[in-house]
Amino acid sequence: MEGKFYTCSMHPEIQRGAPGICPECGMNLVPLEGKAHGEHGHRDFDKSASAEATADRHAGHHTDAFQKKFWVSLILSIPVILYSDIVRELFDWAPPIFPGSRAMPPLLSSIIFFYGGWVFLESAWRELKARLPGMMTLISLAIITAYAYSIFVTVRGEGEALFWELSTLITVMLLGHWFEMRAVQGAQGALRELSKLLPDTAEVFRGSKTEVVALSELKVDDVVLVKPGGKIPADGMVADGSSDVDESLATGESRPVPKKIGDGVIAGTVNGDGSLKVAIKKIGGETFLAGVMRLVRDAQSSKSRLQILSDRAALYLTVIAVLAGGVTFIAWIAARAGIAFAVERLVAVLVIACPHALGLAVPLVASISTTKAAQNGFLVRQRLALEAARNVDVVLFDKTGTLTKGEYGVIGTRPFIGVSENEVLQLGASVNAHSEHP
Repeated sequence: MEGKFYTCSMHPEIQRGAPGICPECGMNLVPLEGKAHGEHGHRDFDKSASAEATADRHAGHHTDAFQKKFWVSLILSIPVILYSDIVRELFDWAPPIFPGSRAMPPLLSSIIFFYGGWVFLESAWRELKARLPGMMTLISLAIITAYAYSIFVTVRGEGEALFWELSTLITVMLLGHWFEMRAVQGAQGALRELSKLLPDTAEVFRGSKTEVVALSELKVDDVVLVKPGGKIPADGMVADGSSDVDESLATGESRPVPKKIGDGVIAGTVNGDGSLKVAIKKIGGETFLAGVMRLVRDAQSSKSRLQILSDRAALYLTVIAVLAGGVTFIAWIAARAGIAFAVERLVAVLVIACPHALGLAVPLVASISTTKAAQNGFLVRQRLALEAARNVDVVLFDKTGTLTKGEYGVIGTRPFIGVSENEVLQLGASVNAHSEHP
């Protein structure tokens, strides 16, 4: 179906245009509900948020791509800066002149503009199509203005070009967005950690024998053998055997849960000392673990009131910045400061006004907060709950192990009269040396 995308329930950042297998865990890709690609590969929108998904400023981009573009732009910027007038003026030093040296700044700057700056131009186009101009629009206006003016001056042969300003601007912006994507990608660590709970393979019964198959090959009603200490590959029901299953990472239950014939088991939980035959009932996106990951993903894609306010402020700031840049340009032209001087001030206003802090800090903090909460077993379904939490007076915890480790431990000693503390510790250690008591 045209426009339909598929994703992995365990790795929602992986999205494909056709059915297939997840390269991370080998599970079958499932249809992606809502729109296509999400922000940094981790935002999944419904139809009501399609405009914002379209305006995603990094849609389809990857951290490695920004890193590569940054280093290439940085290397190419060095000769552009060395052959600029600013170096001659500040250091009273002139670079060596050779045939073609005068063409080097415009040539290298053009490469930087189209190679390094293209990601900003693409993102700005998406913002404008969605009628949500933002920071990418400001950056694009700044670099387009600087590049077009510099090429015009170079061809005309009069005026001062802005090639070194253009090159350094694109390089610095690439560095900032590289760091941004690294931070957001790091915030997805909880989803990857949850996916690691699943085993890579499962031992399926084929007649009277067992066969080791990839997790993606499991089907509903398959019967798998889970050996002592092994991980349960999918949600199912115990068909034979009995054992204690450690569900602490999935449900927070601190003690192993006894399982017998007819009891349900959860994918990713760890079997105890007994062998189990498990009939598979749910696979892929239908499993309990996949549901947990959807909760984390939905929480990260939901917006708090503060984030909605910041997005609206960023939109207004963009419009104001463009108007301020235009007024600045006209004012300097009216003051007869020269076109080059006026263009420099126009570019400066557009760049300085970029709402990076406002547009990045709020969603990034919210994303990291929900991720850290998930890593500690606290699932946030909506970010609005984080804001509402400030009005909470009492919190009730009803599950053992929520506030404690769920394990026994010695927190102190109080010896009786006539017995030293060291003697008590020695006696306790000697008893514990040959015991498995917790």
